[in-house]
Amino acid sequence: MIDPFGRRISYLRLSVTDRCDLRCAYCMAEDTEFLPKADVLDLEELARLSSVFIGLGVRKLRLTGGEPLVRRGIMQLIGALGEHVAAGRLAELTLTTNGTQLSRYAEGLARAGMRRINVSVDSLDPGLFHKITRRGDLALVLEGIRAAKAAGLAVKINTVVLGGVNGHEIDRLIAWCGEEGHDLSLIEAMPLGEFSTGPDFLALPLSVLRDQLARRWTLAATDYSSGGPARYVTVEQTGRRLGFITPLSHGFCESCNRVRVSCTGRLFLCLGHEAGTDLRQPLRASASDAPLQEAIRRAIGHKPEGHDFVAQRASHQPLARTMNQTGG
Repeated sequence: MIDPFGRRISYLRLSVTDRCDLRCAYCMAEDTEFLPKADVLDLEELARLSSVFIGLGVRKLRLTGGEPLVRRGIMQLIGALGEHVAAGRLAELTLTTNGTQLSRYAEGLARAGMRRINVSVDSLDPGLFHKITRRGDLALVLEGIRAAKAAGLAVKINTVVLGGVNGHEIDRLIAWCGEEGHDLSLIEAMPLGEFSTGPDFLALPLSVLRDQLARRWTLAATDYSSGGPARYVTVEQTGRRLGFITPLSHGFCESCNRVRVSCTGRLFLCLGHEAGTDLRQPLRASASDAPLQEAIRRAIGHKPEGHDFVAQRASHQPLARTMNQTGG
């Protein structure tokens, strides 16, 4: 799949649910109403949709949510996708998780062919962690991370930098990741959802934060890439990689190789654009994959060159959909 700007689309981020057992402030409203189950693709439909994308050239597939591990029967889907990895049709299967369910599923994920996962940790202070997630238990997440590590999974920590909340914790997170053997990616909060413009979302460009960190840490250049949007350095004091995901201060659209599909089967060509393509209708309308393949190819032909996050932040008009509705 080649988009209008010559970018090869080889990475699918597939949401398996909009539900989550946390309510992170930058992801969803505290009183979120979740989708009716009839609107959400079932596990067989998610597996079929994934197979079609793999047939069209997707080589990396990341499961997202909401929280993917709260989806009932999720290991059935992960097992089916793992068969694509075993057969060489898929280079990598991974997921992004909040870590609350990892103790239960870590060994199963490894058996299914996952080699690395991302875990969201926005604070190492239990009280602040609970505030950001509105209900999370940091001890439970740390237990899950230890289980993942014991199962042989490489764990990368994701931290959304909220200038007015956790900006002071980044040094501590870097040191902790060095001690525990994890890479770390820092992410600029994106203008998604009506609550993303409040006082807790003070703009803290990661370019500014990087300059601050460089006064305390030796950040060495590296050509490492995980296949996603992060740009990495190596922290010489810890030996671990530190990534910067900067949709606002330094766009990465020129190398975008990704599309997202929501749990309802809506294909989003860009996280920063509202428009999407309904894949649920052709998926459910025919036993043949041909209409679905055509819908995907046609949509890829309209992938925009870049996002509008900077304009949305400046105008205080974020996208109406939230991250849990889109797929993280």
